[in-house]
Amino acid sequence: MNNQELAKIIVDKVGGKDNIISYQHCATRLRLVLRDFDKIDRDFIDDLEGVQGTNIANGQYQVILGPGKVNLVTGEVGKIVGESGSAQDSDEPKGNILQRGVKVLSDIFVPIIPAIVAAGLLMGINNILTSPFFNGRTDSIISLYPQIADLANMINVFSSAAFAFLPVLIGFSATKKFGGNPFLGAAMGMIMVHPELLNAYALGTTAPADVPVWNILGLAIPAVGYQGTVLPVLAVSWILAKIENFLHDKTPIWLDNLTTPLLATLITGFITFILVGPIMRNAGDMLTNAITFIYTKLGFVGGAIFGLLYAPITLTGMHHSFIPIETQLIANQAVSGGSFIFPTASMNNVAQGAAVIAVLLTTKNEKMKSTAAASGVSAMLGITEPAMFGITLRLRYPFIAAIIGSAAGSAYIALRHVLAIALGAAGIPGIISIRPENWLDFIIGLVIAMVVAFGLTIFFGKSNMFAAKEKPAPKAEPKKDEKTEEKLVEKEEVKAAPAKKEIIEIFNPVKGEVFNVSQSVDQTFASKMMGDGVCINPSEGRVYAPFDGEVASIFPTGHAVTLTSADGINVLIHIGVDTVSLDGQGFTKHVKDGDKVKTGDLLIEFDPDLIKSKGLSDQTMVIIMDSDDMDIKFKQGLRDKAAKIMEIKNA
Repeated sequence: MNNQELAKIIVDKVGGKDNIISYQHCATRLRLVLRDFDKIDRDFIDDLEGVQGTNIANGQYQVILGPGKVNLVTGEVGKIVGESGSAQDSDEPKGNILQRGVKVLSDIFVPIIPAIVAAGLLMGINNILTSPFFNGRTDSIISLYPQIADLANMINVFSSAAFAFLPVLIGFSATKKFGGNPFLGAAMGMIMVHPELLNAYALGTTAPADVPVWNILGLAIPAVGYQGTVLPVLAVSWILAKIENFLHDKTPIWLDNLTTPLLATLITGFITFILVGPIMRNAGDMLTNAITFIYTKLGFVGGAIFGLLYAPITLTGMHHSFIPIETQLIANQAVSGGSFIFPTASMNNVAQGAAVIAVLLTTKNEKMKSTAAASGVSAMLGITEPAMFGITLRLRYPFIAAIIGSAAGSAYIALRHVLAIALGAAGIPGIISIRPENWLDFIIGLVIAMVVAFGLTIFFGKSNMFAAKEKPAPKAEPKKDEKTEEKLVEKEEVKAAPAKKEIIEIFNPVKGEVFNVSQSVDQTFASKMMGDGVCINPSEGRVYAPFDGEVASIFPTGHAVTLTSADGINVLIHIGVDTVSLDGQGFTKHVKDGDKVKTGDLLIEFDPDLIKSKGLSDQTMVIIMDSDDMDIKFKQGLRDKAAKIMEIKNA
């Protein structure tokens, strides 16, 4: 199933584009804000090819697609939703005040994470080059090979830039989120780290008498920068956006473009250095010191508690509230020593991955094996949503095993005071983000987390402790061609054919001449990849129910429908070849998912002339989806829609 088809199905199964208020994505999830969450067909979406799980949190319906793919599918969703939705957030409040606050932080920091992660990984590379690992920990790589010293210096410059100018990044993103001009926010961030100011990193070593001040109207304003700070620029961005919007409302339009940016910057600048900046700087330092104190004083107990709770916190989306705290810890590591959040996240991620690998080795469900193979590796490398929503939460016992493993690993690294000095992939690759002197302890912590999670998953699985019922493995289906959008219907739970031996009659759904599907003009159908059946050259543009049954699914564009008979036979009726490209033009649906139908009921009307005018074939396929175990007798050459086209004898 390609990304366009997947996006269309998701939009349809969440209630259509009119039910979507807004959409966005993060590293792995398509996040939809909906008007009515009761319209979601969650089971159907969970079973779609390419979907690794779903979740509802923070007023959003979240579809886990995995890194890379989520960008592409979100782009296709945007094309479908158009003006009825937006990649921006809805103004409607969702969730309680804490949930909304976390969402605001998430929306501000998620866009700048790539820059921070890149800087963090570069910082890790610099650590490898400059830390003393050799000759009794007295020599580093650059001391042994001084010819690459300049390379290390360049990498250090590259790595420190994002943290030195962090207020610029946050100012842009936060001001945009708060409804202001993001470029004014970036400019305000530049002001806060201007080289004429005393560098914030030097403030702690500068005597109070030597701190530069501006003397304005009797006020002594410290001329100190805000390098590496988070809370001050968040507050300043909110103030800037409010002042700017106020001025837009009150200023004549002919003067607005000239005076509003000027006054907004000037007023916000004075407020920043006189009041907001110093207060929020102190608040940020107090928060950093308090968190560091808790971690260092509670030791392995605090580490175990945090490790145990990290995955449940992630499920709620509350882990995004850690981003500004962690950024502050790393940016101000001269005081904090680094971040304990990143190592704890790494313990959680590898524990989830190990639990999934255990499931991979023990489950007999082929679909779950496929999901586990990819999501287990992904979790080890730092992305856990596919593992959690696709495997561990569904089965329950691997999730419990994983959080216990995370707690065990986190307790050890807390006992050993393992800290990160950079951000990166929170998993096995995260070692380069850890202080070099903590590398061995970090690796030991990872091993503990993985071994405990893996072992407990096996134990819980065999003892049936905490187990949710696992779905039986579906029967293997023929290989599918991505050009055929009818794979929509293959995601339905295929009902097993009845065990009793009887003849099932299927009537012609379309008036026209009938042939074996092997004679289809579409090679995908002709190869019987989708199943056995017939093709029909229609003489009129109406599709009728070929038996009594239920509409399992009808494609949003109306060119294909899947029916399930009362006897459990699943039949796909597909109108035309590549007609999905018409995007519903020329098709009229007369039924919807779940409708009960009788033989001869009108299902779909289509315009054969329109289809042919687009250079497409209107040949219609009738495919028995679960035909491998059936004895099918075809009747060819029939033109009457009321005639039998096949008889099926169940094996």
